[in-house]
Amino acid sequence: MGKKITIIIIAFVLFLISIIFKFDNIWINNVLYIISYLLVGLEVLKKALKNILKGKVFDENFLMSIATIGAFIIGQIPEAVAVMLFYQIGEFFQDYAVNKSKKSISSLMNIRPDYANLFVKNSIKKVRPDEVKIGDIIVIKPGEKIPLDGSIIEGSSSLDTKALTGETIPRDVKVSDVVLSGCINLNGLLKIKVTKKFEESTVSKILDLVENSSSKKSKSENFITKFSRYYTPIVVIIAVVIAVLMPLITNQNFNKWIYRALSFLVVSCPCALVMSIPLSFFAGIGAASKMGILIKGSNYLEDLSKVDKIVFDKTGTLTKGIFSVQKIKSINISEEELLKFAAYCENYSTHPIALAIKKSYNYSINEDKIKNLKEIPGYGIKANIDDHVVLVGNYKLMDKNNIKYKLHNEIGTILNIAIDGKYEGYILISDELKEDAKQVILKLKQNGIKKTVMLTGDFKDIGIDIAKKLKIDEVYTDLLPQEKVEKIEELLHNKIGESKVAFVGDGINDAPVLALSDIGIAMGGIGCDSAIEASDIVIMTDELKKIVNAIDLSHKTNRIVKENIVFAITVKIVVLIFSAFGISTMWEAVFADVGVSIITVINALRILKVSKNLKIERKV
Repeated sequence: MGKKITIIIIAFVLFLISIIFKFDNIWINNVLYIISYLLVGLEVLKKALKNILKGKVFDENFLMSIATIGAFIIGQIPEAVAVMLFYQIGEFFQDYAVNKSKKSISSLMNIRPDYANLFVKNSIKKVRPDEVKIGDIIVIKPGEKIPLDGSIIEGSSSLDTKALTGETIPRDVKVSDVVLSGCINLNGLLKIKVTKKFEESTVSKILDLVENSSSKKSKSENFITKFSRYYTPIVVIIAVVIAVLMPLITNQNFNKWIYRALSFLVVSCPCALVMSIPLSFFAGIGAASKMGILIKGSNYLEDLSKVDKIVFDKTGTLTKGIFSVQKIKSINISEEELLKFAAYCENYSTHPIALAIKKSYNYSINEDKIKNLKEIPGYGIKANIDDHVVLVGNYKLMDKNNIKYKLHNEIGTILNIAIDGKYEGYILISDELKEDAKQVILKLKQNGIKKTVMLTGDFKDIGIDIAKKLKIDEVYTDLLPQEKVEKIEELLHNKIGESKVAFVGDGINDAPVLALSDIGIAMGGIGCDSAIEASDIVIMTDELKKIVNAIDLSHKTNRIVKENIVFAITVKIVVLIFSAFGISTMWEAVFADVGVSIITVINALRILKVSKNLKIERKV
């Protein structure tokens, strides 16, 4: 950038000297013009020649080269230099804009760790992160980045997670807490047991996601690419017609019509569209990343504005996913014994319900007593505990095994327990709604979402109760994983026109639905491999309001893209017509071309400031 601006300044000074002083010796003027032209134009001429040799003839380099060389041939040397000079000034502004938008996601690139402090035989060895193995111990000093995912085995500290989550408030961590690569250790010394290889760590997956986000182009970008492919040859043919046929038809001077044709070529350059549209989406993805929202491609950012139905998973998405035991009802055994059998069956599970059971039990579990444990998706768990056949799960599990039971009218998740074929009672577990869930649903409806849907494997009473509290339009309960997929397929089949269906899940067990929907949004995706891989948009925290932020950002980005397309094409058409009829000179043509480019680029950069203005009211 520094070298380019220096060359432009020198060329501009030489150009001004030639115009202002107008030396008596015409050769001095021409030499100054030629030097100025070559300083800014040689690079363009080389690119045009290389592209022609590769078969890529019709691009902006070709248009600028033909226009300026033609101007030299007909003696319009100042115009030729002005065209190339101002074209390069426009390119400089575009390069500046790209660099500015790249800086918006540079904080994410800074999460890449340079080294890891490997703890070996009471000493620290500095190694590359990819040399560390699962189970190794690493030491994180204050101010250092955490290079790999792991669990704290010694120490406590506060972590700066801003680069991952967009949140400025530090997160306090202690022994046994899971920590993720990319966070910065703020104060205490930490010893961490590594749980993932570097290539499988959170930081690697996020970097890969961001670096490849530009590979998935939006329809607008694809349209501009196709538009340029046909538009540029057409304007070149029209310019040839203006330069060759019009003098013969009108019986006028060739130089006059060639000048008009060259002006026509200058203004026809499509660089304003070719540059500003991808830049708009790139800036949008950058603005989202600053908020802790990772968007895998500009196609998803564009499609997000077309969403009119949003489907939510319940647990961990609309609710906190923090369960606690509210009630234990036993029949033939004690409540303590009933809880024990449930805890033993749930011992190997990491599901929030299982964690609530184990937390309530609060005794050590003798794993030797657990035999033949089998998890039945959508139903529950079957295992042999102390030579007893134990079933722990929902009513469907009881029905499947012909266990007689009584239905219970409780609001919450009911975990039924049967031992040796006999129903022995149930445990009631409840979850809490997220504080902003109601406000977010209302805000989404205000922002144009026509229908909200909730899918859950939980019981009908619980699902209906939550849907009423949140004012969700439709709710489907008692769903098995494959039934959730069927519901999404049904919604996708019934959508109208270009409308899109988005699914929002916690990313733990929703991978099939996230992948199937038009746009899969993973909540709390930080550290969850399935979320990052299966979804199209990853919200790094569990804040529902960021869905509103993402949709808002999508609408603003698409509005700016449309503004740029309409503005650029309108100005181009008007000045093209003026140039063809000799109303616009080459000076006006070059100012129109460069001006349009600069205005559209500045307009695209407005997206980078959007993130500061996206807020959701705490009270509705």
